[in-house]
Amino acid sequence: MSDRSAPESAVGRIPVKAFRMALPLWVRAVLLAGVLCIVAGTALISYRWYLRPTTLTIAVGCSDGEAKQIATLIAGHLATTQSSVRLKVENSGNVLDAAKAFAAGAADLAIVRADVGDLSQARTVALTARGVVMIVAPPGSAITSVAKLRDHSVGVVGGEVNHGVVEALKREYDLGRANVVFKDIAPADARRAVQSKEVAALLLVVPLTDKYLSFVRGLFREGPTSSPVLIPIDSAGAIADSKGPYESFDIPKGTLRGAPPAPDDDVTSLRVGYFLVANRHVNAGVVAELARKIMNVRRDLAGEQPLLSGIATPDVDADAFLSVHPGAAAFYNGTQESFMDRYGNAIYLTPMVLGALASVFAAAWRFLGVRQVDAAQTTWEALCVLPGRIRKIDTDAELAAIEDELDTIIRSQLLKSAGADDSASDVAALVAAAHRLDNLIHHRRATLAAAASLSGKAEPQQDAGRPVIKC
Repeated sequence: MSDRSAPESAVGRIPVKAFRMALPLWVRAVLLAGVLCIVAGTALISYRWYLRPTTLTIAVGCSDGEAKQIATLIAGHLATTQSSVRLKVENSGNVLDAAKAFAAGAADLAIVRADVGDLSQARTVALTARGVVMIVAPPGSAITSVAKLRDHSVGVVGGEVNHGVVEALKREYDLGRANVVFKDIAPADARRAVQSKEVAALLLVVPLTDKYLSFVRGLFREGPTSSPVLIPIDSAGAIADSKGPYESFDIPKGTLRGAPPAPDDDVTSLRVGYFLVANRHVNAGVVAELARKIMNVRRDLAGEQPLLSGIATPDVDADAFLSVHPGAAAFYNGTQESFMDRYGNAIYLTPMVLGALASVFAAAWRFLGVRQVDAAQTTWEALCVLPGRIRKIDTDAELAAIEDELDTIIRSQLLKSAGADDSASDVAALVAAAHRLDNLIHHRRATLAAAASLSGKAEPQQDAGRPVIKC
C-alpha cells in the first residue's frame, strides 16, 4: 500500500517546491545572495542619483568682467559648501550677448540688465547691481539740461547695450525733432571723442561704485575748481511711471567729487537693475534653494568681496517689469514647502514598499527551503490523494486499511484545529471531505462485492458490519 500511494502523494506538490527541492542549498543561497546584491546596488545607485547636485548653466557678460566675477564667487561658494545646486559659468562677452544666449536656451540662468535683450522667458532670482543713467558734459559746458542738447551729438558709451535708454529719452523729450544725434562709442574711445569735440556729452549707465566713478572722472580734464557737468533727467518720474525697466533716482550731491562737491546738489536721473534671472521652466524647488544659497553667500562673503554687497531681493510684486521666479518668490515670502509637503508622499509610500520587501524576503526564505512544511497543507494533500487510491483498490482488506488511515488523519486534524480561530471552517471542510471519501469506500466495496458474486469467487466479507465513519 505504501509503495503504491507514495508516488501519487507527490502529485499535490506545487512546481516551485519541486524546483526548490531539485537545487542544492548552496545553489539557492548563491542565487539569493546575487539577487540581494543586485537589489542593494540598484537602491544605492538610485539614492546617489536622487542626491546628486543639480548643475545650472549661467551666462554672464560684462565689459569689465564684474558679472563673471560675481557668478564665479557664488559658484565657488556653492561647490565648497556641498550645495545641492551648482553653477557652470559661461562667459558670453557683454550683457547683451548674455541675454541673447539666455533667450536662445543655451543657459538656464543669466546675469542681465532689465532693459537689454529678449527676457520674455526670464524670471528674477536676485538683484545683483543697479546701473545709474548719467549724461555727462565736459567741465564748463553750457549744456545743463536735456533741452539744451538740441543740435548736439551725444556719445553712447557701450553702444547697443544702452539703446533702450536712448529710445526712452527720445520718446519723452522728442529728441529726434530736436536734431539730437546719438553715436555709439566704445568705452576705450570715449575720452578721445570728448577731447576732439566729436560729441558734446556722453551717456553712460554705470553703478555708483568707486571703480566706475573713477572711470567717469577720467573721461574729462578736470581743474581745481571745475568738474564734469551732470545733466539732470527731469522727466525721470514720467519715464518710470510707464511700467518699464527704469525707476527714478537722485544722484547724491558730491558723487563725482567731494570738495568742492560735484554735483553741488542732487541730480534727478534714471536707474536700471542688473538681475540674476532663471528660465521660467527651471524647477521651483531648485530655484528656491539657489536663492537661499545666494543670500547666504552675500552674508558670508560681502565683507571680503564688496562686489557681492549689491546683491538684494528683487521686486516680488505681481506687476513688476520682470516677474520673480515662483521658487525665488516662495523663498523670499517664506512660503516654501514644509517637510510634510515635500516628503509626505515618501512617508506614505514607505510602509507599502517595506511591505512589498517583506513579501519578497518571505518568498526568498521559502525558496531556500528553511521554512517548515505546513502541517495543514500536508493533511489536505493526503486527503486529495485518497480518492484516486480508492478507485484502484482490488481487495476489501485494502479498503479497510484506507479507512484506518482516514480515521488517523481526521483525528489528528481535529486535535490540531481545536484551539485555532478558524477551526469551525476547517472542521466543516474536513467533515465534507470525510463524507465524500466514506461514500467512495462503500461504493468501491459494493463494486468489488458485485464483481465477486458474478465470478462465483466472492471473498468473505470480514468487515461487512463495520460502521461508517462519522465525524
